[in-house]
Amino acid sequence: MEKYFDQRIDPMLLVPGAKSVITLLLNYFPGEQQQPGTPKISKYAYGDDYHEVIKQKLNALVEVLRQEIGEINGRGFVDSAPVLERTWAQRSGLGWIGKNGNLINKEQGSFFFIATLIVDLELEYDDVFAKDYCGTCTRCIDACPTDAILPGKLVNGSKCISYFTIELKDMLIPAEMKNKFENWMFGCDICQDVCPWNRFSKPTSEKAFTPIPEILNLSTKEWEALTEDNFRKIFNHSPLKRSKYRGVMRNVKFIEGI
Repeated sequence: MEKYFDQRIDPMLLVPGAKSVITLLLNYFPGEQQQPGTPKISKYAYGDDYHEVIKQKLNALVEVLRQEIGEINGRGFVDSAPVLERTWAQRSGLGWIGKNGNLINKEQGSFFFIATLIVDLELEYDDVFAKDYCGTCTRCIDACPTDAILPGKLVNGSKCISYFTIELKDMLIPAEMKNKFENWMFGCDICQDVCPWNRFSKPTSEKAFTPIPEILNLSTKEWEALTEDNFRKIFNHSPLKRSKYRGVMRNVKFIEGI
């Protein structure tokens, strides 16, 4: 987060002449859940890679704006540049930042992707979502098995299960994390699953996020028996390819205590 900080706080360094930030949310909450006992995978990764899906939608939106308004300069972002997505989303009136660091919306909860469109148009701006509805609730803090969620809406990313299972490349997971992953193989949804606001989550209508059958059904033994060739075929358009075959196999072995 310290890298490119100037660009994070000044959109004009990303889009020359920028005047507005448009924030969009895309629900990814699945209509189906994994079979009990299967290695757990974060819900955002059940279907196709959201980067590919949302980029297409953002590009299409820019084209619509150009047809309706005229030539504009704009760029869409989804985890692809130093953009403070959650901060801009809050300032756009879409929710508040919860104690687990996620953007929470009263009507939808937090199971959505955040996309950002920076344009050189002046617009009528939404009011900042000023109220924080977390109150005294600490369910996310209490439920985190690695104590990654700290007071003051701080998250120690280096202790987060998602960090260990996705971002930690070509390294062994520290031994002190043994038996703390609660069977999470790729990512982690614990802090969102326990959040009371996610009782309002509804299944997504985005077909691209339809769960890959293997994610819902493969047992631990079937994951262990999966070949690299089959992994590439099955998860060619999946977020799981970010960890690659080697990373996924490492994670499976780790949660099995091997």
